[in-house]
Amino acid sequence: MIASVTHPLIIQGGMGVGVSNWVLAKAVALRGQMGVVSGTCVDSLMIRRLQDGDVGGHIRRAMEAFPFPDVCTDVLNRYFRPEGLADGEAYKEIPMYRQVVTKVREQLTVLASFVEVWLAKEGHSGPVGINLLTKVQMPNLATIYGAMLAQVDYVLMGAGIPKDIPGVLDRFAAHEPASMKFDVEGLAKDETALLSFDPRVHSPTPPMQMKRPFFLPIIASNSLATMLVRKASGRVDGFIIEAPTAGGHNAPPRGDLVLNERGEPVYGERDVVDLEKMKDHGLPFWLAGSAGSPERLQAALDAGAAGIQVGTLFAYADESGVTPELKADVIRQAQEDRIDVLTDGRASPTGFPFKVVQIGGTMADPATYGARKRVCDLGYLREAYKRPDGRIDYRCAAEPVDTYVKKGGTVENTEGRKCLCNALFATVGHAQRRSDGSVEAPLITSGDELKNIRRFIGSDRSGYTAGEVIDYLMSGLREVRRFMPSMSVPRQSAAT
Repeated sequence: MIASVTHPLIIQGGMGVGVSNWVLAKAVALRGQMGVVSGTCVDSLMIRRLQDGDVGGHIRRAMEAFPFPDVCTDVLNRYFRPEGLADGEAYKEIPMYRQVVTKVREQLTVLASFVEVWLAKEGHSGPVGINLLTKVQMPNLATIYGAMLAQVDYVLMGAGIPKDIPGVLDRFAAHEPASMKFDVEGLAKDETALLSFDPRVHSPTPPMQMKRPFFLPIIASNSLATMLVRKASGRVDGFIIEAPTAGGHNAPPRGDLVLNERGEPVYGERDVVDLEKMKDHGLPFWLAGSAGSPERLQAALDAGAAGIQVGTLFAYADESGVTPELKADVIRQAQEDRIDVLTDGRASPTGFPFKVVQIGGTMADPATYGARKRVCDLGYLREAYKRPDGRIDYRCAAEPVDTYVKKGGTVENTEGRKCLCNALFATVGHAQRRSDGSVEAPLITSGDELKNIRRFIGSDRSGYTAGEVIDYLMSGLREVRRFMPSMSVPRQSAAT
């Protein structure tokens, strides 16, 4: 079956952990643009919200629509605290992911992803996507399945090469098991490790009519786009082309690494995507990275793009998950032209460059970073490696140095690494409390053009809504193109 597709002009960036929450995604989708929830750490995020009392009852409302009610009952019995945590009480954590986890652990992730997407889609027909990091491999299959149970419209993936995911979407839509390659350091050339998820373990028959969402990989080079079109396990529906000025994780520069005087990686001509070559694929593409202005939207359309992806402006909207205090601080410093963003090549345990807003009291502050006792208790950015005895184990460059070295890592690789998992939870108001009385400090990521937020908000306002961002971005359009014939693609479902 061939269906005419009308893709949105504006994609709201998928910012984790919980910055791109269901509230923000819904606000954007209600305006006909693509709202995107972050799937990164979504299971731990739901658990912490439950322990904070599920303010507003939103999680429990979404659970009523989940097709496996026994799972909801078990999760509520384990984690829901109607009155919230006591002063100084720590969050109860869930087991860290491994190559193989229990059925209960898998179901918790499915439920959390379902809840986030279901809430974002509740009560309207606007487009909603979920953003995942390819590098955070182990929870991704369960997260995708949960999002598909909630009828997610798009799956967006960056920070890696997600060539296995299109086939995963096809198989899940048909209620069939799926696998993807598992990156394990130290495997022999003839060895392959896999991550697998079987929907039939949770339900012998499809619990509902499933649709195959559109798949949009986030790429930073023409070669990656070409490889995905030719070698992906299924249909690629378009691309998000992300420039190195975008927030969050960036692709490393191509070629030899050169650093500027601030220690930031230097990008050159080889890192510029040729849009004329992108047109040859016949697929829609959106431009991201310093794209958040009316002029950039019109320029993207003039260059043949379907639109733009915008993160930074939405990150400080009233509806985003960033705490009000941090939003106010960033906006004020941007208005006063005191804000600074550093592309930190050491911050992320993944080894990818990571944009860090330089602001006091956060993990960007050397004193705050130095005072933190290193711990890895969430583990989403752990890498898998093969031990001498043949078993697969896990390590993180931000965990205690001695622990990391005992697992075969090097001291040099731990230098400057930050626990993004715990820091980003603090950014959205769910900081873990430690037994010594300390509380995890936040870390904020934004694109290079954060300072230009003052152009949008002016000097006398302290906040704004996602709707105002959309109005601003579309205010300079000469024409609105919402459909291109080349976008006609087959939609797959379990019924076709």
